[in-house]
Amino acid sequence: MSAGQFVSNCTADALSQAATQLKAGSLVAFPTETVYGLGADANNEAAVARIYEVKGRPANHPLIVHIGSMQAISDWATDIPEYAIALARKYWPGPMTLIFKRSDLAMNFITGGQESVGLRVPEHTVALALLNEFSKIGGKGIAAPSANRFGHVSPTTATAVKEELSEYLLPEDLILDGGPSQVGVESTIIDCTQSAPRILRPGAITIEMIEEATGEKISGVGDEIRVSGSLENHYAPRAKVLLNTEARIGEGLIALADIPTPSGAIRLAEPRNSEEFARVMYSALRDADARKLEKVVVIEPLGEGIAIAIRDRLERASKGR
Repeated sequence: MSAGQFVSNCTADALSQAATQLKAGSLVAFPTETVYGLGADANNEAAVARIYEVKGRPANHPLIVHIGSMQAISDWATDIPEYAIALARKYWPGPMTLIFKRSDLAMNFITGGQESVGLRVPEHTVALALLNEFSKIGGKGIAAPSANRFGHVSPTTATAVKEELSEYLLPEDLILDGGPSQVGVESTIIDCTQSAPRILRPGAITIEMIEEATGEKISGVGDEIRVSGSLENHYAPRAKVLLNTEARIGEGLIALADIPTPSGAIRLAEPRNSEEFARVMYSALRDADARKLEKVVVIEPLGEGIAIAIRDRLERASKGR
């Protein structure tokens, strides 16, 4: 197998071509505001099977379907609660995935055999333009997990996708370059199959934001629905990730800018706040592997908001692959 084609100039023609490739069963890696996704036509079983093959992903692990607007929810979902409509109005396009009871369109090969389906409208010009072009030629949605090998660090640049997946892609597959992802951690996943919303994976859309949009109290975190990135060990580089300890000589360090670098440690990132921390975290972990470091110390940011999502990802990364 040889690398997919790298497209750095995402013109209207290039996006139209990418949509056609998707419809023909090829894979297209594309940027979103959270991380880069590896996309296939969500109604094409053979194409979706290739996502699992390229990623080395377990077959019972469901995929998120990316749609172009909230109007498409009714194609994929049934029993849509009012609070879900309120969330979609407020935070789509954006870093939020909603889990619904599935319609007949959402087949087992997308849902991991579950009776629910995850939907998201991404907030990225290239992603939205691709979804729009795909919809014009009859596409209903693009299934897209993060564009990396299963359990590894999610990619936030097209180059990271290329480094990670090119040996597994076919010549007709595409990698669209839309610059670095602006949020940097995967979407908040919210269960909308119950009488009140529940967070299944934390992200940039926080508990406070959900409660504000819906007027509902969040009923804690659920785990009986399998969702992306919910395994105990995930998001891990080759290097061992150590949390909240002192970095020693030759070890990498990721910490907020006001935390000094111990003598002999290798500073990988010094973000000024939690938002920037989320944006640079995965690329800093990849940098550790590029430098062949054996250990990376990460001092986790405290507090609420996106810091909760950062701590969630780092906790899983620290368990290794």
